[in-house]
Amino acid sequence: MFVDPRKHKDWEIAGYAEREMKTVYQLSEELGLDREELLPYGNYVAKIDFAKVLKRLKKRDDAKYIDVTAITPTPLGEGKSTTVIGLVQGLGRLGKKVVGAIRQPSGGPTMNIKGSAAGGGLAQCIPLTPFSFGLTGDTYAIMNAHNLAMVALTARMQHENNYSDEVLADKSLKRLDINPKNIEMGWVIDFCAQSLRNIIIGLGGKMDGFPMQSKFNIAGSSEIMAILAVSTSLKDMRERMGKIVVACNRKGDPVTTADLEVDGAMTAWMADAINPNLIQTLEGQPVFVHAGPFANIAIGQSSIIADSVGLKLADYHVTESGFGADIGFEKFWNLKCRFSGLKPNCAVIVATIRALKCHGGGPSFPPGKPMDPAYLKEHVDWVEKGCENLAHHIKCVKKAGINPVVCINSFHTDTRDEIKAVCRMAEAAGARVAVADHWLKGGDGALEFAEAVIDACEEENRFHFLYDLETPLRDRIELIAREVYGADGVTYTPMAEAKAKTIEQDSELSKLGVCMVKTHLSLSHDPDRKGVPRGWTLPVRDVLTYHGAGFIVPVAGEIKLMPGTASDPAYRRIDVDVETGKVKGLF
Repeated sequence: MFVDPRKHKDWEIAGYAEREMKTVYQLSEELGLDREELLPYGNYVAKIDFAKVLKRLKKRDDAKYIDVTAITPTPLGEGKSTTVIGLVQGLGRLGKKVVGAIRQPSGGPTMNIKGSAAGGGLAQCIPLTPFSFGLTGDTYAIMNAHNLAMVALTARMQHENNYSDEVLADKSLKRLDINPKNIEMGWVIDFCAQSLRNIIIGLGGKMDGFPMQSKFNIAGSSEIMAILAVSTSLKDMRERMGKIVVACNRKGDPVTTADLEVDGAMTAWMADAINPNLIQTLEGQPVFVHAGPFANIAIGQSSIIADSVGLKLADYHVTESGFGADIGFEKFWNLKCRFSGLKPNCAVIVATIRALKCHGGGPSFPPGKPMDPAYLKEHVDWVEKGCENLAHHIKCVKKAGINPVVCINSFHTDTRDEIKAVCRMAEAAGARVAVADHWLKGGDGALEFAEAVIDACEEENRFHFLYDLETPLRDRIELIAREVYGADGVTYTPMAEAKAKTIEQDSELSKLGVCMVKTHLSLSHDPDRKGVPRGWTLPVRDVLTYHGAGFIVPVAGEIKLMPGTASDPAYRRIDVDVETGKVKGLF
């Protein structure tokens, strides 16, 4: 199949390809799966019984392990998912057995300004509509499990407030004495709904709940999503589920989902979701879809389980980390790899000429607004200046001891001199560099790129973590801020500092990993500071505890765990063809 992506929308290209796509039974056979390891959801989507696969292939050597990250992106994104799919297709064209692992899209960006993260052009995964609209229901399971914890919490608060200890004792309930002013959790929904960031619940009468302030976050930021990303087995997930802190009592002690006796039911909602989903590229290579996006406000990684399965079934396994190397790759490096025990062979840093221009002095890039026409003209000086940002991300990857490959995700408006400038400066920073045209040409446009990745995988690396878990929490935050972001130091609000000190005094919590929350649009906490900001400190305004997931979450700057919907969202252009029933307008 060849369709010119310059003349067709992504959803149109996907529609053409879906006429000839392989069934999951064909994919399963090519992967070498046993029949009982495939859990079909129709003919073109399936789940994989990961436990059976890993047990059967326990002694098989792992594939080469490749992580795809990026430079600091513009609000439009720089095609990282497109590059993951392009690399998988390129390796496939070279005759390699390859599997990709990407994150399940959120309904928030899909209905907003970024699209569904299925890739684009001739480097997409299909079937597009199921992928974009819930797939096999993992996100719905996460929302139900998360919100069930809130149901249990609010119901317990109502009953404790309305009834005596004798009534509670008759019902075998332990009085938890929950402090309504110290609630850790909120509710989740999978849309960008800024009007739900701060709400009051429980209004009405005695039977309508306990009145208190509450909130909604986006589903991808839920601790349940993080648990899905880092769990290694159902047993591991079950244990993590009971450690989630939902609130504190009036003495300041944590109240967990286990205290509410809801952790088992929450795990029941997730029992199917723990299995990774299987779809395919436009060119028929297998792609696992598991866990969620938002490395700015969450861990933002494809799951450890998906990677573990892919590494046993292929020669090359390509996984995805969210946003730039400062946040997505940093969490892959210091959290995901620590939890999994897996060591990557190579990291890809995706760069675009337009993003480099943005970091080198180009016009502002307001979210949801059309791109300034200046980006369509040659500006080698902007590109060269913007390469400081690229060099910073190369340095970040090299600090982990990993071999970086810079992929210039090519657009037809890029000029030869602009591309030469990037190649020259990336090589000077110590990285391999390849120009890839997978958006326009599919796997054939990613051959040079795929060969560079193969070469990088053959080189020995010295992978190591940035910090050990014995390092005090605030020292680890300082290390990330200085060594990864380029800050001069860290400041704390009184609340954040008090929380950090309390965590440092707890022998168990003090040894959890660090999952930073900050903007993805800058190396700093300020989305308007482009390039490589200098002379700044990282302001930490809060410190959250995700005990079940296994990390502490410092929140920097003004970033919200519930994004907002823009004035020109994608849902305005999404519709259904009433004659065929096909969804149109997705990207």
